[in-house]
Amino acid sequence: MNSKISNPKKELLLGAGLDVLHQESSEWQETISFWKDETKFFADLLSKKEAAASEYGKMLKNLDKIHENLFDYLSDDIIDHEKFLSRLVKGEKGLSDGDYREQHRKLNEKMEVFGRDFKEFKKMVFGYAKKL
Repeated sequence: MNSKISNPKKELLLGAGLDVLHQESSEWQETISFWKDETKFFADLLSKKEAAASEYGKMLKNLDKIHENLFDYLSDDIIDHEKFLSRLVKGEKGLSDGDYREQHRKLNEKMEVFGRDFKEFKKMVFGYAKKL
């Protein structure tokens, strides 16, 4: 049997009003801002450790930089999504509510995947820092 388990929260949100989806987009931006602060903390933590010059430490610092760029790309996607909403609310021709909701669903998936990946990254950083 190939049945897909759906996330009830996600299903409810995608059926919610545009104002609720806008609020979720704002929360995503706050989450990204927090993640950026965390990566700065990690960079400071690693730079203060004696062995931060090791290859593994250098790799973690590079990952911090990569995450920073990914945050910016993800944030830009959310800003574009919000601009789409603004144009949709103004009644611009050629835009549909369904397209906005589909874009929102895809962004939600990106946030979930990135959130899981970032948690793994944090575990790696903390594990490394504990060993120093």
